[in-house]
Amino acid sequence: MLNHSQVQFCIDKMGEMFPEAHCELNHSNPFELVIAVLLSAQCTDALVNKVTKGLFEKYKTPQDYLDVTLEELQNDIKSIGLFRNKAKNIQGLCRIVLEQYDGKIPSDRDILIELPGVGRKTANVVISVAFGIPAIAVDTHVERVSKRLAFCRWKDSVLEVEKSLMKKIPKEKWSVAHHRMIFFGRYHCKAQNPQCEKCPLLDICREGKKRMKGKMK
Repeated sequence: MLNHSQVQFCIDKMGEMFPEAHCELNHSNPFELVIAVLLSAQCTDALVNKVTKGLFEKYKTPQDYLDVTLEELQNDIKSIGLFRNKAKNIQGLCRIVLEQYDGKIPSDRDILIELPGVGRKTANVVISVAFGIPAIAVDTHVERVSKRLAFCRWKDSVLEVEKSLMKKIPKEKWSVAHHRMIFFGRYHCKAQNPQCEKCPLLDICREGKKRMKGKMK
């Protein structure tokens, strides 16, 4: 596996490639971000942004989501995968936020994880993006990049990947590193057809070297 300085070198290179790396889910407050991230499970940010454009015009507060039937909310998000379960989770989340947190999204990760439809990844995105608390959210891109570049082990669970990154990246850089890795994985080191031949990290990437050798045969 790569050591601390090698990982930092990779993160810096990703920063040179994607200096504007940021959260691509459109939102204007922590509540909208929670809804957007919840909707993004197994779905592209681009599709979520299409849906939330109208959704956030119609629903402004947690109470708004509870003032409609479950069927109406399902219909409003039906172009998104798992929309039935997501609609149910959104209403459950809104109910708890109103009853227990005065209608405001809590900034504590452990509390967020207890909300319907909110897992550790979603909670990490929210505390990082909405509240500026250092965190690394391991989505499919972060996991893929971490394993291909040997930031961690191939067999590591998502939580183990997160812990490995937290050890090897300075805390003050967790959030920016998370966004850089997402952009790197989404636009360069893709699941299919990664751009190894023009990657500035090829010399340090175990997976890239294997792929390039395979192409030469």
